[in-house]
Amino acid sequence: MKTIKYCCRNEKFGSKQIYKSLKNEYPDLKQKKKDCLGNCKHCKKECIAMIGKKELLCAASPDLLYAQIKQIIAESRAESVMA
Repeated sequence: MKTIKYCCRNEKFGSKQIYKSLKNEYPDLKQKKKDCLGNCKHCKKECIAMIGKKELLCAASPDLLYAQIKQIIAESRAESVMA
């Protein structure tokens, strides 16, 4: 699984809550908080997170973003088991 990055300026949309939940649920998961991810157009409007260097996830609510991230984690772990 690639590193999940969160914009500190996006915390008002709930990304801090997602960070904490995932840290408790998956302590081995690599997560980082960055001052800015360079996606201000999306960051101003909705909850965002970046997977790796290119994959930007956006959602209208923290719950939806959390579900998207959990789906990616599940897929990533399933692929590593098959390999």
